[in-house]
Amino acid sequence: MVALRSYILKRLLLGILVLFGVITITFVITRIIPSDPAAKWAGPRATPEQIEAARIELGLDEPLYVQYGKYIHDLVKGDFGHSLRSRQPVSAELKAHIPATIELVLLSTVIAILLGIPLGIYSAKRKDQWLDHFSRFFSIGAVSLPTFWVALFLQMIFYNILGILPLGGRVSTEVALLYTLPNITGMLIFDSLITGNFVVFWDALLHIILPCITIALYPIGLVARMTRSALLEILNEEYITAARSYGLSERIVLWIYALKNSLGPTATVVTLSIGYTLVNTFLVESIFSWPGIGRYIADSVVSLDYPAIMGVTIFSACSYVLLNLIADIIIALDPRIRI
Repeated sequence: MVALRSYILKRLLLGILVLFGVITITFVITRIIPSDPAAKWAGPRATPEQIEAARIELGLDEPLYVQYGKYIHDLVKGDFGHSLRSRQPVSAELKAHIPATIELVLLSTVIAILLGIPLGIYSAKRKDQWLDHFSRFFSIGAVSLPTFWVALFLQMIFYNILGILPLGGRVSTEVALLYTLPNITGMLIFDSLITGNFVVFWDALLHIILPCITIALYPIGLVARMTRSALLEILNEEYITAARSYGLSERIVLWIYALKNSLGPTATVVTLSIGYTLVNTFLVESIFSWPGIGRYIADSVVSLDYPAIMGVTIFSACSYVLLNLIADIIIALDPRIRI
């Protein structure tokens, strides 16, 4: 237990060092890029005097090390600065957009686990049979297909041809006008469910299906391939042969004895894929008009909104560090692993 605590502490300190490095590099890059944030803050028709006043207001007239120190000081207090585009606090805008993306990613991850693990299990069980070939073909396709192509294809099939699912957005215009949208956690499906607003819940559920499937394809392929690879090694172990010789059913051998020992690598892939999808949803969110962090960063990049870009970058780095720490803890809890 002492070794585990020491290991976790070391990984946590390393994560903090990584965060500090990301913040420093991001800050320096935004200051050396040939663009004038003061001109954007002052407006398109600002006079030179107004631009100079904006530069003083933003603290851009001070030495770089002074600006960096103030930025770190504000960052510790949770202040990411103000958006050059909307002039609103970046922290408030992140708070408004992050829950929608978390809702989308969490639901996609649940789908990936529920589909990817059984697909990998039965692929390993039926090695070199038609089910295994189908699983590998599907996994490679799910990982390789461009996200934007999958999103447009699903829209064409389920909206344009079948007409059974909405094209985009988080809720329909009619529901948004006629019903009060609950806002407890920011995750609309969860909030509408716990408040008993089933009209909003059903409408939000229909809207999240297509973007959720689009995002879930990539982790489904990863989870299926990782589960299959791990099980192919485990199914040849002596304790699996012993369990079968005791007369245990194949289902118990697969789902209890074999799967339990393959969850380490699978859990690592799942946690890292969450971090990947969390910060790479901008294409999906733009196509489906989903008001999440991906669409927010896409709009910020187009408008060169540096404080917003830095805020999303720091959030992404924190997410990756936290998920890497969770993956390391899961691996460390395996008694077969020496820390």
